[in-house]
Amino acid sequence: MKTGKAVAKAMSARNENSGEELVRAVLRLIESRQKEMLHDLQGLVEFESPSSDKAAVDLLGAHLGREFADMGGEVTVYSVVAFGDHLRVDFAGAAKTKPVLLLGHFDTVWEIGTLKTMPFKVEKGRAWGPGVYDMKLGIVMMMHAIRALREVFGGVLPYPVRVWLVTDEEVGSDSSRKITEQLAKDSAAVFVLEPSQGLEGAVKTWRKGVGSYTVRVLGKASHSGVDFDKGESAILELAKQITKIAEFTDLKRGITVNPGVISGGTRVNVVAAEASVAVDVRVEKLKDAALIEKKFRGLKPFNKKCKLEIEGGINRPPMERSEKVLKLYRRASELAREIDKNFVLKEKGTGGGSDGNFTAALGIPTLDGLGAVGEGAHAVHESALLSEIPRRTALLAGLIGTALND
Repeated sequence: MKTGKAVAKAMSARNENSGEELVRAVLRLIESRQKEMLHDLQGLVEFESPSSDKAAVDLLGAHLGREFADMGGEVTVYSVVAFGDHLRVDFAGAAKTKPVLLLGHFDTVWEIGTLKTMPFKVEKGRAWGPGVYDMKLGIVMMMHAIRALREVFGGVLPYPVRVWLVTDEEVGSDSSRKITEQLAKDSAAVFVLEPSQGLEGAVKTWRKGVGSYTVRVLGKASHSGVDFDKGESAILELAKQITKIAEFTDLKRGITVNPGVISGGTRVNVVAAEASVAVDVRVEKLKDAALIEKKFRGLKPFNKKCKLEIEGGINRPPMERSEKVLKLYRRASELAREIDKNFVLKEKGTGGGSDGNFTAALGIPTLDGLGAVGEGAHAVHESALLSEIPRRTALLAGLIGTALND
């Protein structure tokens, strides 16, 4: 193992080369370990881990805990009742700085038994299977980036690294959000190993904020044939409210409002006493979250004899394309070119949210979409490109190793 002076000298050399020597050394190691990485990926995929099955998710969590502990990480388990237990792993670094946070999740949208119809396989230049792309390959990349960095630096990471893997990201992150935010505040930068955007592998420099509202109408029931005029239809009132809500959409500002599920009434011959709509909301700017909240809370019944009940709100703030985000993106772009002059790292945004929304909203430098390159998240063709694994893992290692140079 290198002494502290040797590590400092190595770090200085990496800094002077802007990470080029570092990423190329890591790339060589990763290229020699592709079979091992695929073996590790298969192991994670075959631990089926739907968000709703705590026992199954905890089995995978225990496996991951053992793997990270074998790597020398200090593993902390956060017990959760409703979901799987969350996992934090701390790796010491030579420099006495705040840690770099590697953020992800190991719950999936796939139910137990999916492997029977979607088995893990490697063919046509891709790895296939439930959770391969979103986001178990990202976890494998974390592991191997850390291992390679430690080898390049003689057994000592240049900076402290903290891995934070949650188990409820696919269902809203209710049990993990506060911890994610606490850990982010103690971090120098956050790298989110969610999958990249599309087959071109773009990283995500902005994400829309996500919210949901339920608007419930309370009317008055009556027999539609005998006492029609004595009823107050909740369904008719809801129809007018939905038309009003749809007007909240403002595509130029990146605001979309989608009444997605409606329900109401009991029988065809009964004037409906109750009806409701569940609404999905997406916003690009934090200020627009407040605007949407004001609009929903300001809804008034058209029929004064009906009442409205409004619940919900924005549950993921937007990840805005800030200067802090762009600074990390520029660093990543430089490293990509040092890995391969033909490696052009693109940036994109998305209407979908991740836990990176929480960290970016706190003002912590965050770069998302650093995980697998592929397609088919939540779909039967979920897959990841094998050819992109080495250089994306080297890119992650380069970011970890140089993120705090400035």
